[in-house]
Amino acid sequence: MVIDLRRCVGCHACTVSCKFENNVPEGNFRTWVKVWEKGSWNGNVPNVALSFLPRLCNHCDDPPCVDVCPVGATFKIEDGTVLIDDDTCIGCAYCVQGCPYDMRYINPVTKTADKCTFCHHRVREGLLPACVATCTGGARIFGDLDDPNSEVSRLIATQPVRVLFPEYGTEPNVFYIDLDEEPFYDKDRSLLQEDN
Repeated sequence: MVIDLRRCVGCHACTVSCKFENNVPEGNFRTWVKVWEKGSWNGNVPNVALSFLPRLCNHCDDPPCVDVCPVGATFKIEDGTVLIDDDTCIGCAYCVQGCPYDMRYINPVTKTADKCTFCHHRVREGLLPACVATCTGGARIFGDLDDPNSEVSRLIATQPVRVLFPEYGTEPNVFYIDLDEEPFYDKDRSLLQEDN
């Protein structure tokens, strides 16, 4: 997935559609939009604007959540999507702790690990993930990174893209255009606590 932050308007349509599509319990999120104020004050005059960062599972090429799962419930399929087998998951939360992106949680209803699946059930039917289909600004672009003619491949080839936490070596597959990561890290380079 490519997320063009120049197009994100912070409407949270992605968050709402994801919750409905995936029956996400109240108080939990598979995706959300981090909002912060950026800028400065010149005397009594503010020069500030809101900035937005859509967050979701990064479906890493080398996902630490897979390695730490003691029962093999978290796995990566051929197309690169990282999924969870609810029937195998024991709810130990090792994967929650192992995700450097803070994008997993224990579902309070199923008592198993939960996260974004890129709406795998929709994609295998030829549909877009719910968050992409409802993005009012057209900021989320989804496709096959292995297809050089896909829109995501063309964007990655022609735009300056960045990923979160490149230093962790997980090789994330969510790329951001126009990412200014500084507001998201504290002095220790840890991701600042989310509002949600």
